[in-house]
Amino acid sequence: MQKIASFQIDHRILLPGMYISRVDGDITTFDLRVKRPNAGDYMSHLEMHSAEHMFATYVRNSEIAADVIYFGPMGCRTGFYLLTRNVSPEKVKQVTLRVLAQIVAHDGPMFGQSEEECGNYRELSVEAARELCRGYLAALENAPDTFEYPAGGTQ
Repeated sequence: MQKIASFQIDHRILLPGMYISRVDGDITTFDLRVKRPNAGDYMSHLEMHSAEHMFATYVRNSEIAADVIYFGPMGCRTGFYLLTRNVSPEKVKQVTLRVLAQIVAHDGPMFGQSEEECGNYRELSVEAARELCRGYLAALENAPDTFEYPAGGTQ
């Protein structure tokens, strides 16, 4: 059986950052790597769920809203996937930095935190989202703008 593309990345050398995972026609899948894989420090369910609510809402209200296909967490709890259509990586990074800053500065209720809007509405925290996004924002501001996985990172 053929390995999927994301399993061909050497996760032992992957650092927090923003990578292009794959390009399918006009759709680009971004790997928003928040945590270093296999390092023992993973996003908690609370952090992951809370950041997902906040990021998805802000990015779908940004200037690239019409070009956002999907935003959601990785099962390994080390990051998120963001799929966009016809948007340059530089623009996606610019918007991502702005969205992260909005989350860090957010002073209001959690988006979608009601029984009608969410299947696990009790497990959400603005503060958990802020803290996770604060750390990722710092890592992303210092990450290279190549959008490529580290050299030697493919198997």
